[in-house]
Amino acid sequence: MSAVQQATVAAPPRGRRPDRLPGVGTLTLVRAGVELRQFLRERDAVIFVFAYPVIMLAIFSTVFSDAQQGAEGVEVDFARYFLPGMIATGIMLTGFQSIAISIAVERDDGTLRRLRATPLPATAYFGGKVVLTLATSVAQTVTLLAVAALVYDVPMPTDAADWATFAWVFTLGTATGAVCGVGFSSVPRSGRSASAVVTPVVLILQFISGVFFAFYALPGWMQTVASVFPLKWLAQGMRSVFLPPELEILEVGESWQLGAVAAVLTAWLVVGLVLGVRSFRWRRRDDG
Repeated sequence: MSAVQQATVAAPPRGRRPDRLPGVGTLTLVRAGVELRQFLRERDAVIFVFAYPVIMLAIFSTVFSDAQQGAEGVEVDFARYFLPGMIATGIMLTGFQSIAISIAVERDDGTLRRLRATPLPATAYFGGKVVLTLATSVAQTVTLLAVAALVYDVPMPTDAADWATFAWVFTLGTATGAVCGVGFSSVPRSGRSASAVVTPVVLILQFISGVFFAFYALPGWMQTVASVFPLKWLAQGMRSVFLPPELEILEVGESWQLGAVAAVLTAWLVVGLVLGVRSFRWRRRDDG
């Protein structure tokens, strides 16, 4: 066959444009749909993600009944005081922990290697994870707020400024947790060890970040360590929304420090992005 004949055979029909892949935004939503279906099929994981903050709030509210007192004799019961911490730890569970473990498992079972061989852009894969995390965090938080309001009579904020603060702390905290989860996903050596590596990190941060115990009551060295990590600041930002202003005096520096909340969460968002780009692997260490 001559070169002219080869060119003629290879050329697409006249008037027909070559097929193009959908845009990154469309592929991200498609991938998010796949992630959501896979998540819903894991019923035990669904129950754990949604029930864990609610169960912990119920347990601690039942065991502890001492009110937290601020300036001018203002008191709040345990459920109200620790609701912000439960919201923060729920975001951390659905973001950092879930993503770090799921990516490690998908790398171990060959899912990432197969996806890498497809035209799916890496940004769409990670975007699907972030969209799933955001959707799950919203549903989880709505469930927790409903239980707190209906079962424990926790008053909800009435000021639009408080809800605006809640929106940016929630969004920034969710994005930070998700990105850090991607960065940390390369630490476990296998999918089997992922839970054993990731879960203790989250548990330790919960105990030192004012989630299960009042942050001001923790030892000074523990407060210093917790202040390095995002969960402490995420919980503090949520306390500024759900607690009365009189309890601000209980915080370190007697302030909600919302500027520091934004700065630390943003810094960890950047750190997570850098670590994710530099350390993320599509294959296992022993897979070449």
